[in-house]
Amino acid sequence: MSEVASSKTWLETIAAFKHPRVITMLFFGISAGLPILLIFSSLSLWLREAGIERSAVTYFSWAALGYSFKFIWAPLVDKLPLPVLTARLGRRRSWLLLSQVMIAVAIIMMAMVDPAKNTLTMMAIAAVLLGFSSATQDIVIDAYRIESAESDLQALMSSTYIAGYRIGMLLAGAGALFLASYFGSTSDSYSYQAWQISYLIMASLMLIGMMTTLIVDEPKQQFQQITHNYQEYLSLFLVFIISVAAFIVTYWFGGFYFIVSELPNVLAMMMDSHLGGFILEMLRLFVAIAAAGIVAKLISVTGIVKQELIVESYVDPVRDFFQRYGWSLAWLLLALIGLYRISDIVLGVIANVFYQDLGFTKIEIATVVKSFGLVMTIAGGFLGGLLAVRFGVLRILFLGALLSALTNLLFMLLAQMGHDMTMLYIVISADNLSAGLASAAFIAFLSSLTNISFTAVQYALFSSLMTLLPKVLGGYSGTMVDTMGYQQFFLITALIGVPVLILIVFAGKRFKLNKVVIKT
Repeated sequence: MSEVASSKTWLETIAAFKHPRVITMLFFGISAGLPILLIFSSLSLWLREAGIERSAVTYFSWAALGYSFKFIWAPLVDKLPLPVLTARLGRRRSWLLLSQVMIAVAIIMMAMVDPAKNTLTMMAIAAVLLGFSSATQDIVIDAYRIESAESDLQALMSSTYIAGYRIGMLLAGAGALFLASYFGSTSDSYSYQAWQISYLIMASLMLIGMMTTLIVDEPKQQFQQITHNYQEYLSLFLVFIISVAAFIVTYWFGGFYFIVSELPNVLAMMMDSHLGGFILEMLRLFVAIAAAGIVAKLISVTGIVKQELIVESYVDPVRDFFQRYGWSLAWLLLALIGLYRISDIVLGVIANVFYQDLGFTKIEIATVVKSFGLVMTIAGGFLGGLLAVRFGVLRILFLGALLSALTNLLFMLLAQMGHDMTMLYIVISADNLSAGLASAAFIAFLSSLTNISFTAVQYALFSSLMTLLPKVLGGYSGTMVDTMGYQQFFLITALIGVPVLILIVFAGKRFKLNKVVIKT
């Protein structure tokens, strides 16, 4: 288990950035980075300006749970051919174009809803569609990157992809806030038309990804070859749809049962009502997941879908991971993946609302948090990469987790000081620099765990697990702030990073990586 050594000089490495495949990933990164903030921070500010309660605003972060469950349909994206499109564009580009079109449609749907006058049901449906479509695009882009170039270009392609991703986030974050303000929406004077125009412009920016998909070539090297006919893949897709329906129905009626039963009252008597509510939601989630799994199992034993296809799609990638690392180390690594980003994701869901509550305007948030923060994140990414080369991935993984937890304490100080631009710059500098550093090390860590034979599915599994628990907890960040206040909330987000440090220490004793060697 070792990292790939490079014998290129620094000048040769820099010159490789001009490679067409490397440049392609910059534009795909922009397309991938656009949707996420339209679910999180930008949507949060829109809803708050429209008068939506803080707790309801943070619940919308669950719309991005598609990123956390994308491993479930990753095998379908990896194997299922699309009618007409696959024959014309190829397996990867056809799925890319479909997902990009669906992203644009979802953003347009969100733009058509005024949260101040209409119920939030259609907004929630559009947000879920956006999260699902964006997660699908991520699956295909990861596979495209791996299959379109040899291993010596993978690191550079990842670098340009991350840079493009941050640019996309800047456009959807600072860009959307600037546009909404320019067209006349403020915290004191809400304008639906301003936000509608802003989101329609965001939808039009997806043309960047669509045009790139149509221009580039289909990868010649595809590790996962199609081994079954279209009808067999279609049957697997139908099983997936029925299982999703079972999940939705179980989750919905589970909530109705909990409302009419005495269980909420019992939990409220045993503990704080907000904690009881969290336990109820987690119970609903796990029961719904179990129901979906049972339905999928029952359908599979009927012979509607071949057992061999299910094993190839879902079982083999997981089995390979546990066989390579052994049960104890594999579970330790999975726990580390699932908890590593918990501190910054839980805090990040409420961050923009926090800035707004302190009196910062959208322009100030866009300038400092989005624009200046982007620069600091990119700087942190480059710093993390250099330090990982010099000192090793696991050491920088530990440093990134430590800094991410400590910088959350700075938010406590900002909460005390209130509307202070200097302190905001300090907090954003420290937080984004540490986040960029941690992300660079974490991506290298995840890449080292992946078997090239199962890259699409395994990487989707790792990245899904990485955000699942943090996003579930993040949905309750508004409720937590209402209960305990910002300062105690920020303290908790720092403390929940401590178990991550312990896991890295244990993993470091059993999981070793050789340092990358670059010739000078």
